[in-house]
Amino acid sequence: MFDAHAFYGCNSRLSDLIKLRHLAAELNIFSRKISRSHLAGQQKTHFRGRGMEFEEVRLYQPGDDVRTIDWRVTARTQVPHTKVYREERERPVLIVTDLRSPMFFGSQKRFKSVQAVTIAAQLAWAALHGNDRVGGLVFAQDQHRDIRPKRSKHQVMAMLKNLCQLDQLQRPPILQNNELSLAQILQDTRRVTRPGTALFIVSDFADFDHQAEAQLHLLCRHNDISLIRISDPLEIELPNLTRLQISDGTQKVTISNNSDRRQHHQQQAQQHLHRLQSCCLKQGAEFIDISTADDPIEALQQRFAKRKSASSSRGQSSV
Repeated sequence: MFDAHAFYGCNSRLSDLIKLRHLAAELNIFSRKISRSHLAGQQKTHFRGRGMEFEEVRLYQPGDDVRTIDWRVTARTQVPHTKVYREERERPVLIVTDLRSPMFFGSQKRFKSVQAVTIAAQLAWAALHGNDRVGGLVFAQDQHRDIRPKRSKHQVMAMLKNLCQLDQLQRPPILQNNELSLAQILQDTRRVTRPGTALFIVSDFADFDHQAEAQLHLLCRHNDISLIRISDPLEIELPNLTRLQISDGTQKVTISNNSDRRQHHQQQAQQHLHRLQSCCLKQGAEFIDISTADDPIEALQQRFAKRKSASSSRGQSSV
């Protein structure tokens, strides 16, 4: 039986990530996405051709295949109409997981790193269930792991092992000077990403700046991108206390926490969130915000739960 409290705390466990495989079968990570890949597969795209999925009936246009003419509609309207089908295609899925120092923080239930690893694992299993090639990039303080997309359970397992190994490297939640910036991570992602890739970037986006936005723009030109921000309630709003103790793991300081400081902190958090959302809207990328206080399984199920087809729903209602 699956333990709902398995993803609490400071570290992820490989055994728990493996158990997510069956739960991820209920996710459809392509429910709102458009594929640009030219390979055959099981996901519907906006490429139109002689596929198995009926799309629409429209007016016949010069160059249309005469075999697709809808003779019933043509006879009724006295104007040639043709059937349009949506082809089935696959796409590579690449999951980028940020496990740099700022991710090792959490004020409620779990660290941001644990939440990120759990989200990435669910996405990987869901992609494999969809019969797509899945791979990933995992970035830590002074190293990163590259798992190239393959349609293989072993490839997913390799990704989960790398996620757990780098998640075990606990470090103070302060970005170090020798760590890659988010802009560098996105630039490195461009190196391994092929056009038509479904790209999921899981991070807190704490250092999202103009350089990162420029790299994101280049990625969005040829790929379908989802930004999944992992946040913590304490990063959004400070508690209503007069004094706060802050520590980086080695030093501790006490600061005053008046209403002006709390308001300033909240305004900065809102501005940063608005910038991320505006960038995604402008680039056509999807933005998903998940807190460390949220259940990681329910969070993805609410967003990517499979929907029953209209025909099956009608069939069930008539029984």
